[in-house]
Order: sequence, then C-alpha cells, then structure tokens
Amino acid sequence: METLVRIAEALGRFSARFVPSAFSIAVLLSLLTMGLAMGWAGAPATKVLDSWGGGFWELLTFSMQMALVMFTGYLLALTAPMRALLEKAAGLARTPRGAVALMAFVSMALAYVNWGLSLVASAMLVRFVARRRPDVDYRLLVACAYFGLGATWHAGLSASAPLLVATPGHFLEKSMGLIPIDRTLFSAFNVLLTVSVVAGLTLLAWALHPKPENVVRVDPAVLEKLGDFVPPERPAEKSPAVWLDHARLLNVIFGVLGLLWLGRYLWLNGGWRALNLNVVNFTFLVLAVLLHGTPARLIKAAEEAGSVLHGIVLQFPLYAGIYGIFKATGLTDRIGHLFVSLSTTSTFPAIVYLYSGVVNYFVPSGGSKWAIEAPYLLDAASRLGVAPEKVVLAYAWGDMATDLIQPFWALPLLAVARLEFKDILGFLLVAFLVYLPLVTLAFFLLG
Repeated sequence: METLVRIAEALGRFSARFVPSAFSIAVLLSLLTMGLAMGWAGAPATKVLDSWGGGFWELLTFSMQMALVMFTGYLLALTAPMRALLEKAAGLARTPRGAVALMAFVSMALAYVNWGLSLVASAMLVRFVARRRPDVDYRLLVACAYFGLGATWHAGLSASAPLLVATPGHFLEKSMGLIPIDRTLFSAFNVLLTVSVVAGLTLLAWALHPKPENVVRVDPAVLEKLGDFVPPERPAEKSPAVWLDHARLLNVIFGVLGLLWLGRYLWLNGGWRALNLNVVNFTFLVLAVLLHGTPARLIKAAEEAGSVLHGIVLQFPLYAGIYGIFKATGLTDRIGHLFVSLSTTSTFPAIVYLYSGVVNYFVPSGGSKWAIEAPYLLDAASRLGVAPEKVVLAYAWGDMATDLIQPFWALPLLAVARLEFKDILGFLLVAFLVYLPLVTLAFFLLG
C-alpha cells in the first residue's frame, strides 16, 4: 500500500505540474489539430482556418444537452426528498467498513442515474456518513464518493455518447444513423459489465479500510463548515406574486404536464427503448421541478446549479472547432487508416477503450471529446467491419476509466470535503488498478 501511495502522490504532482486548465487543453488541442491537418492531411492553411471558425457553432445543440445533464442532476441533488433519502441511507452504515462500502455503492448508483447528481449528492452523503460514523477513514470515504465518476456514469442514463447516438438529429446521424439504447446501454454486455464493476469496487472499498490505529478521522470543525442548501424564506409581504412564487401550484402543474407527455411519448415509441439524451434531460428537469415544490426554491437551486456550467459553455465551442477541422480536411481518413493498420476486428474495441482512457486523462470531458474522436473511430470501425455500437461502448468505458486518477471532476467534491486530490489518490489508484484489467478483458472478449 505504501508503494501505491507514493506512486499516487507522484501522479498527483505530475497532474498539478503538467496538466493545465481545461481551456488551455482545448486551445492546445486546436493548434495540434490544425498542425496535423496541414502537415499530415495536406490541407491548405486557409481551409483549416475556415473549417475551424465555421465549426464553432455546429455543436450548439449538443453543448446545451450536456449542460442540461449537469444542471438537472445538480437540481435533483438539492431537493429535500433527495437530502432525506441520503440521510436515511447514511444510517445504514453499521461499521467503518460498511460505511465506505455503502458510499462506494451509492456513488456508483447515483452516477448511473446522472453524473451531475452523483457529484453533488455523493458530497452530501460524505457529510452525513462522517457525522454518524466518526470512526470511518475520511480519506477513503471521500475517495469512494468519487467512484461513480470513474466506474458507472458513462454506462448509465446520462451517458454522453450512447444517448447522443440514440437522439434524432445528432451530428453524426447522416453517417451512422441512430443506435437505440437497447444496443448500447441496455445491451447484455453493458449491463453485465456494470454490475460486475459495481460489485467489485464495492467489495474493494470494504477491503481497503485501514485498521483502527491507522484511520484518518475527519476534524469535527471541518464537518461544521460544510454548508447546506438553504431554501429561500417566504417574505412577510402578501401579494399575488409572492403567493405564486412560494406556492406549489405552478410546479405541480408543470410536473403533471411533463409526466403526462413523458408517459405518452414512451407509450407511442416503444417504451424505454425510445430513451435518448433529450428525453432523459426532460425527465430529470420535470422531477427537479416537482421535488423542489415551489418556484422560489427551484430558482435559488438553479442559481447554484448554474455556477458549475462555465466549463461546458467555454470549452464546447473550441471542441466544435476541432470537429469542424476533422470533418472538412481529410484528417478523419488519415487517423482512421492508422487505427485500421494497428487493429484487427477482434482487438479494435479493446484498443479504442485503452486509447480513449489515455486521451481522457488529458481531455477530461466525455461529451466534447466524443466530437473529436467519433469521426475517425467510426471510420476505422467501418473499414474493419466492427459494429458501431461496440465502438460507442468502448469509447464510453474508456472515457470514464481514467477519471479515477484525474483530478478535474473531483474538484467540486474535494471543495466540499475540504481535502486535496493527493489525499485520496492512493485509494483511487488501487481502484483503478483493479478496474482497468477487468474492463480491458471484457472488451477483448467483446471483440
């Protein structure tokens, strides 16, 4: 364990020293793509420039869809029923080992539903569990709260790539058509792999808990500083506007209409197989409106949820520009040929999985990265005769694999928990070393 901790600390120092901000990465990738388009694909500089600037706005729909995944998940996490559910769940932990196993399982289950929900709700659960079980190792508890972002989110109901390719009008529809989720998310392969990973990491969390003499406990003062969402108070003033904003009427009407539409849509379109990115976001939004109860509470929660969207808004146009270069300059064909030369039909899914994981460490954004990688990965798959749904799943699992050892998405959780990434990276590295060979073997078998 000590060796792993030293490796983890070195990895943390490497990330802090050499992995810049997400915006800087996007600019550097834009320059690299321009250089490859001119130097490797032979595209004129003017064509590269035109395709880059013209591509900026090609993924606006996708950008908004990704923003809503985060936004609606955050809204759900701030509802009173979710808080009550988490407090009840925290009471299930009877021992320190049970506490970290519970945290790992809930984090992965929440991330399967919505990754934004998992980020916020898992941070809340850390607080509730730590208060009930002060004898738990706080570092491991926080590390387990991050398991969902590295193990289940891109295999679940907020999965960027699988849901996108099931959504009518997506940016690749002309070349690959629609792939319904029964061929990706709800395929036997994905369901079995998800269950295996959740079971394995839950047991690993239980096994990793240190002996009582080595436990690092949380400072009670830290727990006291962890803030809660406080709903707005009803003003003393009595007026129709105040009554509407603090009454449940409008939220209930909106929620009932939303549920009626959702039920009718699923009934007419084949049930759960008709789920796509838009329908999932709509469902989470309707639930958030219903569970917040009043417009005033919903608006205050939305203000807090909106504070985490800056990364998506700032980065996605740059990645859309990169996508524009790939689409217009012939770079897709070049990289597609390279993948074909390095792969066979049977090894291609595993190679995509590993490749996607490496790229994700430096570009930790599943949605925007899909816009870059999808054109040449799908082109190579077509040349090798590999079904596109296998590529989508391999990309999705690879994309989240290195999240376990990448600090980008852990920052909101760490800010709430009052820890640094180096404090939890040793445990995350152990989880990664268990998780990586298991999933790699699965994709070799899929091929």
